Amino acid sequence: MFSSFVCIPRAISFQSITSHSSSKSEKAQRIDHHFRKIHRSVNMESLQNRYLFAEIFMRESEYAERNPNARLIKLGIGDTTEPIPDIITSAMAEQALALSIAQGYKGYGPEQGNRELKRAIAETFYKDMQVKENEIFVSDGAQCDISRVQMLLDSSLSIAVQDPTFPAYIDSSVIVGRGGTFKAESGKYKKIVYMKCGAENNFFPNLSTTPRTDLIFFCSPNNPTGSAASRQQLKQLVEFAKENGSIIIYDAAYAAYISDESPRSIFEIPGAKEVAIEISSFSKFAGFTGVRLGWTVVPEELLYANGYPIIKDYDRIVCTCFNGASNIVQAGGLACLSPQGFQALKRTMRNYMENAKILVDTFESLGLKVYGGKNGPYVWVHFPGLSSWQVFNQILERAAIVTVPGIGFGPGGEGYIRLSAFGHRDSVLEASRRLRMLL
Repeated sequence: MFSSFVCIPRAISFQSITSHSSSKSEKAQRIDHHFRKIHRSVNMESLQNRYLFAEIFMRESEYAERNPNARLIKLGIGDTTEPIPDIITSAMAEQALALSIAQGYKGYGPEQGNRELKRAIAETFYKDMQVKENEIFVSDGAQCDISRVQMLLDSSLSIAVQDPTFPAYIDSSVIVGRGGTFKAESGKYKKIVYMKCGAENNFFPNLSTTPRTDLIFFCSPNNPTGSAASRQQLKQLVEFAKENGSIIIYDAAYAAYISDESPRSIFEIPGAKEVAIEISSFSKFAGFTGVRLGWTVVPEELLYANGYPIIKDYDRIVCTCFNGASNIVQAGGLACLSPQGFQALKRTMRNYMENAKILVDTFESLGLKVYGGKNGPYVWVHFPGLSSWQVFNQILERAAIVTVPGIGFGPGGEGYIRLSAFGHRDSVLEASRRLRMLL
């Protein structure tokens, strides 16, 4: 079944493409820059190639140019596709129209977010967890908050990440100087601890063999594997952080998709407020990928070694580097968390998870090992003996389907591909048909 995947008709090297034209203006630029005294950041130089999803977009664009009549199905980047419910867009439209009259006009809001929205986030997602309104910082999205947290914490601190993991944790760590040199033979940065999270250990790291680090990035449900950590596993993680004096940076962007008894927040675990920061987002459960809204919880109990509250420094970072999320978008966020809005969003999420089941069933029927698709909108498929870029290229070239190669999420992703369930139903069904024919 897999023999057709071994050879690639057109292998594409995973590196940036640079122009070598030599116009007069470019020659002048090359001469002029020798007189400049500002050197490129060694941290930026340490970054490997281009950002994963930019690389995928480049390959997708090249394929589209060579095959202008192909109907490309995009199951790669986790971008939502279903329309935002009217009750939510109406709230944003109303807020926008109010800006045109004196009585409705608003300028700057609190950098930390609208108080009513913060209260709604606390009541919806952190009921009975003692998360206070002032511990919630509303933002323009989880990925931006990952970088703000990086700015908050000293660049000398050591870090651990799940392997495989969302690449922004590693890339942003490298940018602030925590990565060290990149080792091509291992595909790892020297200073980063990679916690193997594969099928063999139920997608949870062996903490008994994990070295102590200052920071631990942890995502549940995990991107890319779609696996959600159990309550017992998160208790182990919190205890591990307490014993080592570490801080967990917990990404809960997909928590709304959890369908079993797995915790939806790290703060469901006793003692987590002493060791964790939680980052979350409206992007994936509310379809706000282009609207941009998220939040971060920094508990008052979380302290530096000298006893100073970390929340005070995070508040300073937010006030210095961010003027607050858009008033219009926050109105939409509040509508998302209304009873009617949240019910409408649950219907959309069910639709995506039904897509995930279709993809899981498709690959399982072909005899492949498939993970995820139950507590998160990602499907993680193993192709033993093959490189993930090989599989990516073959599925793109021969089925016109965009996926994500597992190696893009770290060495632990080699041999896997990730598919997103964020597609229209007809596209997912067509992808299923093509994959059955291809494999």
